Amino acid sequence: MIYAFENLRVWQKSRKFVTLIYAITDKFPKTEKYGVVSQMQRASMSASNNLAEGSCRWSKKEQARFYEIAYGSLIEVLNQMILSVDLEFIPESVLLETRPAIEELSWMINSLRKAAWLKS
Repeated sequence: MIYAFENLRVWQKSRKFVTLIYAITDKFPKTEKYGVVSQMQRASMSASNNLAEGSCRWSKKEQARFYEIAYGSLIEVLNQMILSVDLEFIPESVLLETRPAIEELSWMINSLRKAAWLKS
């Protein structure tokens, strides 16, 4: 059985994004394992999880709320990456290489949220 969220292109891309974040954070200082590494990994997972959960909600208003949370989690990852550059955990080039994926996902999530909100 395939669930609705598995067919969402935005969810499929969010899975790849989680993998990317895990690869990036794997190179962080070990002292950050329970700090920014954990935060970034959880926020990226949260974006993907909320896309999945929102897709199964009966009410369009509820769907839109979960998509809002997914969007917020994605922006949280962006902020954490910017701070990671400031703290010299990653070079700015890693942020610049990751930004297009964040921008694409944010656009897709926002479009999904608007579509759900308009139908509520």
